[in-house]
Amino acid sequence: MAVGAGVTRHTVGDRVLGASVLPYGGFGELALMEEHTTFAAPLELDDAEAASLYVGYQTGWFGLHRRTSLRPGQTLLVHAAAGGIGSAAVQLGEAAGARVIGVVSGPDKADVARRLGADVVVDRREQDFVEVVKAETDGRGADLVYDPVGGETYARSTKCIAVEGSILVVGFAGGTIQSAALKHALVKNYSIVGLHWGPYTQRDPALVQECHDALSALVSKGLVRPLVSERLASSDLAADVQRLADGVTVDRVALQA
Repeated sequence: MAVGAGVTRHTVGDRVLGASVLPYGGFGELALMEEHTTFAAPLELDDAEAASLYVGYQTGWFGLHRRTSLRPGQTLLVHAAAGGIGSAAVQLGEAAGARVIGVVSGPDKADVARRLGADVVVDRREQDFVEVVKAETDGRGADLVYDPVGGETYARSTKCIAVEGSILVVGFAGGTIQSAALKHALVKNYSIVGLHWGPYTQRDPALVQECHDALSALVSKGLVRPLVSERLASSDLAADVQRLADGVTVDRVALQA
C-alpha cells in the first residue's frame, strides 16, 4: 500500500472505503483510489458493512436530504426496498423519523425489508401498493416516493402521491425509463425530482464528504447499519455478478478475499 504525493487526509494503514478509479476495477487485491472519493471507514462497521456505506447510502442521503427534504412524521414510500439502493433509503428514512412503506417482490425480500426497519412492507406480487399507501395514510398518499425502478412502478406511484408531495427519480432498474405526465403533476401539485449522485463526486467533493460525515454520525448512533446478506469468497466473479444482474440477491452482497 502507498499514498501519492500531496495526499493529506489518509496515511498508509488507514482503514478506508470508497471507489476505485475507472477504468480500473475493484475486484483486485489492490485498488487505485482518488483522495476526494476515499473516506475513513466507521469503526462500528466491519469491512463488508463499511464498503456498503458508500454508493447506496450516499445516494439515499442526497435524495432524502439534498434533492428533497424528508421531515419527521412524513410518509416515505420506497420501491425495491430490499435492494442495494432501496434498503439504504429505508434505513435513512427511519433515521429521519419518517414512516416508511417498503415495496418488495417476494416473501424473502419482505423479510429483509422488515429487518431493515420498514414500518409497512408490501409484497407487490400479492398486494397493490397504491391501495396499501392510501389505506395507511387515510387517503392522503405518500409525502415522498423513492423510485429506483421506473416504468409502471413510477406511473402507479403518481396514483398515491400526496398533494405537494415529491417523487424522487433515482433510476430505472425495471428497464423502462420513467415518463412523466406533467399535466397530472400540475393539477395535483406534486414535484418530480431527479437524482444523479455520481457527478457530485467530481463537481462538489466537499458535499460528498459532508454526506459521509452525516452517515458516519448515524452509524455511531446505531441508526444506520448496512445489512450484508451474503459474504462471498468465490473465485467465479462472473457468476457472482450475474446473480446481481438477475435480481436473485437481496440487500447487499460482499465479495471478501
